[in-house]
Amino acid sequence: MKMKLYTLATLVSFALFSCVSPKQLKQAEAKFGELNGAYAELQGKYRALEEELSKSKNQNSNLATQKAALEAQLASTDKQLDYVKQNNNTVLNQLKDLSVVTGAQAESIRKSLENIGAKDLYIQDLQGSIARKDSLNMALVMNLKGAIGNLDDKDINIKVDKSVVYVDISDKLLFKSGSYDVTDKAKEVLGKVAKVLNAQPDIEFLVEGHTDSIPMRGGALTDNWDLSVKRATTIVRILQDTYGLDPKRMTAAGRSQYLPLGDNNTPEGRAANRRTRIVILPQLDQFFKLLERKK
Repeated sequence: MKMKLYTLATLVSFALFSCVSPKQLKQAEAKFGELNGAYAELQGKYRALEEELSKSKNQNSNLATQKAALEAQLASTDKQLDYVKQNNNTVLNQLKDLSVVTGAQAESIRKSLENIGAKDLYIQDLQGSIARKDSLNMALVMNLKGAIGNLDDKDINIKVDKSVVYVDISDKLLFKSGSYDVTDKAKEVLGKVAKVLNAQPDIEFLVEGHTDSIPMRGGALTDNWDLSVKRATTIVRILQDTYGLDPKRMTAAGRSQYLPLGDNNTPEGRAANRRTRIVILPQLDQFFKLLERKK
């Protein structure tokens, strides 16, 4: 495509030099400059899409590896269960022949062996729930990345770690320096995140404020604890008042400087540490229900 543009430029230039006025030549050159700029912009978008596709392929590969490991573990458990079941009757018959084991004791042992099968079903249900949750988390991450678009990875980072979804947003996108006053860019970013969260009404999440280690100097804020909490509550209020998120789904917290991502002794590290983190909370009630003993 680039070669075609250069060929077209050569032909246009030749034609303009041959039979058009200088004014028309300048207009044609300006038009060519616009086309060349549009082409460069399309190239940049294409490279960004290629990088996103590569990241998605790596994530899919990691998920496939985890799935294979779980399937192997489940297969091993199934083999152990089959072995136990095959020996149940033999064990019970042997116990009944022993004079020291009463009928009631044998019945108790039989029920205990039956519980092994029930526990295996419980383990399978739990593994299935974990797999469904991981799938939902990956879908949520892709929806968030799609909604936010091609923002710089240094400014916003979305990831899954230990089955929890984290959205880290740099303070320079959200707040003015050393303040909890939001920037004009903040509502644009938060609006995109809120759109995805509103589409998942069952999800609860935590908004955390994080700072670097440089102490606050003067002003209404006491210290970095104060700043981190104020920033978290500011974001929660915007999500509630501007974008209509149910306040029952949200928790605001300040973490100050004590969970850094980078080295606070370097400008780059401090910039990484100044962030707002949205944590998609796991739905623990679903797992507690699985833990309940079936009557």
